[in-house]
Amino acid sequence: MKKKQSDGPIINEKIKFSKVRLIDIEGNQLGIYSSNEAFEIATKKGLDLITISEKSDPPVCRIVDYGKYKFTQEKKAKEAKKKQHNASLKEVKMRYKIEEHDYKVRLNQALRFLNSGDKVKVTITFRGREIQHTNLAISLMHKMAKDLNNVAEIQQLPSRDGKNMIMILSPQK
Repeated sequence: MKKKQSDGPIINEKIKFSKVRLIDIEGNQLGIYSSNEAFEIATKKGLDLITISEKSDPPVCRIVDYGKYKFTQEKKAKEAKKKQHNASLKEVKMRYKIEEHDYKVRLNQALRFLNSGDKVKVTITFRGREIQHTNLAISLMHKMAKDLNNVAEIQQLPSRDGKNMIMILSPQK
């Protein structure tokens, strides 16, 4: 069974390249050394040698405090994860024969979802013979899109999907 290689960079004596480009702790290029010489320079300074770019020719290695380096990398990754927002799809269901107050409740739900950065899937369901009145459903969806036009844009126009009519709204940028 093969041993999995860790996610982190190759460090210290595990670096087996014949020649490496060496960068010191301040970011200055020191030149091209053998990997053993580079490791000795790093140990004299009481620091670690890590590979920054294996694919370049020659590979680039840097002299750093590995504990501090790992901590800053984890901190950067955490910050990037914190800043990203996954827009999920929230659904607002109604019938085409909806009363005004109920419509306003659905409108406020959609508004709340859009303000939190989520997409809204507006679904109008039909029962039995109601499917004949798709024009009323389309006009209701256009009314909702018009009422939300200051915070949302239509991502998918109203379309029939079996016994449902669907429209997707996304928050404006």
